[in-house]
Amino acid sequence: MVEIRFRSLVLDVALPVATITLGLPDRRNRIDAVMAMELREACAELASAEGVQLVVITGSGDAFSVGRETPPAESASGAARLEWISRMQVASAVASLPVPVVAVVNGDAIDHGLELAMAADLRIAADHAKFAITDISRGCLPWDGATQRLPRLVGPAWARDMLLTSRHVNSSEAGDIGLVNRVVEAARLQDETRTLSDSILGGGPIAARYAKEALMCGPELTLEQGLRLEADLNVVLQSTSDRVEGLQSFLERKTPNFTGS
Repeated sequence: MVEIRFRSLVLDVALPVATITLGLPDRRNRIDAVMAMELREACAELASAEGVQLVVITGSGDAFSVGRETPPAESASGAARLEWISRMQVASAVASLPVPVVAVVNGDAIDHGLELAMAADLRIAADHAKFAITDISRGCLPWDGATQRLPRLVGPAWARDMLLTSRHVNSSEAGDIGLVNRVVEAARLQDETRTLSDSILGGGPIAARYAKEALMCGPELTLEQGLRLEADLNVVLQSTSDRVEGLQSFLERKTPNFTGS
């Protein structure tokens, strides 16, 4: 295992899994400019890291990530505010990782923390966790993807409800509306993460990358374009060793040994 300690987070790489742990528990892992920069740096490293097939993001302490950094004063120019938003945004860096990303929501995910969690492909939540986007209650607007990713996950009705009323959703409700994929007792969170990780890693890593690419690009394409992308990715996949291994293992009724090549 390789452990890289940043100022506000820890990156553990135990191939084929890399784990990012937000490391400001005394501040409930609120994302500030330093953490945002380090999250982007960690994602940039992992995007090209050989052998990484899955990324897990979680928080330390009793929260996943809660709150927002104070924005510039209202007197700041539009250009200054845009520059600040650019420095603070992290969700796109996480969402653009080519491998599957699992957010392990060990506690509350509020505001920027929820935007970070929504950038993952899958979310496992502890049963005591709460979720909310509260910007509008303060006369503000979210700026790291909430208005776009939330309706894609839970549908427009629930997204409007959460955004316009700033309501808090408990983990059971979050599971019911599709905001999280699994809800477990806090004591079982690590075991459930391992089970889910093993399930993902049991498939072909190249196929998982291509499936994620198709899923991410699909909403921006027409149905015809999306089907063409799916077909094109299947053709590319045919040329990989993993595809041969998968077919051979199926014929021989044995567990495949995928190598990611």
